[in-house]
Amino acid sequence: MKTRRQDVDELMMSEAALEEVSVLSSIYCRAGEFRLLQSAQDGLTVQINSTVGGGERGLDVRLLFHLHPDYPSCPPAISVSSTGLSRTQCHDIRQKLLDQAAALPPEPMVHQLVEWLQCVEVTESCRGGEEEGKDRETEEEWTAVLSLDHIRSRNRYVGLLERWTQQLQLTGRLLLGRSILVILQGARPNIKEFCRLLKTVKVDVDSSGKKCKERMMKVLIESPSSSSCGHSLQGFGVKNYESLPELTAAFQEINMTELYQQILPSLRD
Repeated sequence: MKTRRQDVDELMMSEAALEEVSVLSSIYCRAGEFRLLQSAQDGLTVQINSTVGGGERGLDVRLLFHLHPDYPSCPPAISVSSTGLSRTQCHDIRQKLLDQAAALPPEPMVHQLVEWLQCVEVTESCRGGEEEGKDRETEEEWTAVLSLDHIRSRNRYVGLLERWTQQLQLTGRLLLGRSILVILQGARPNIKEFCRLLKTVKVDVDSSGKKCKERMMKVLIESPSSSSCGHSLQGFGVKNYESLPELTAAFQEINMTELYQQILPSLRD
């Protein structure tokens, strides 16, 4: 079986970066705490699930550290998300991490940044209540990626998807290939309604030609949209792809590479 180190040797990363990834996988070894996301052209992305604030009242956060091929000569790019913090608060924490990284010497720093974050004090004003969370769902723009099982009656299916996005004031992309993906942007309640329609309306036909519902639909990811992860989509578009590199390029075209890296393990299952 290949080790994490062997898996990433061909990415032309520095010896220090490869050694750090190996160390991080040993430190953050609990289930779901560490994940290595690979991107052969742009370096490595390390995901670490940690806390901010420390102690019993610490809030769970998901941290993404993108290590460029010349890291640690340059600081990592960082993304922060959390179900317990608002989008603005995650942005503030991200900026603090970036400032801290910029102040450190050019050497492996991911573990140091995570430890620093765990000691940052979080005041009550930084904690989102249930009502505030519901308001954010309605006011903020969310991005979701859905996986569909099959599309046999293409004209009918695609027509319904486009009509629903218009009715629910959503924008999106349908990517057709080995995996059938729907990228949606808009208010979270409207995205949830879109998913409900998929599972309750007969949108396609089964192998025998009978009309059927999309019961096998899966939500691969759902999170507040971030200017650092992409930009707002326009309308509803359909794109065919034939290979994984073409799928990668499709996400790059809409500046959603980070989102793609997060769902990539699900696509390989």
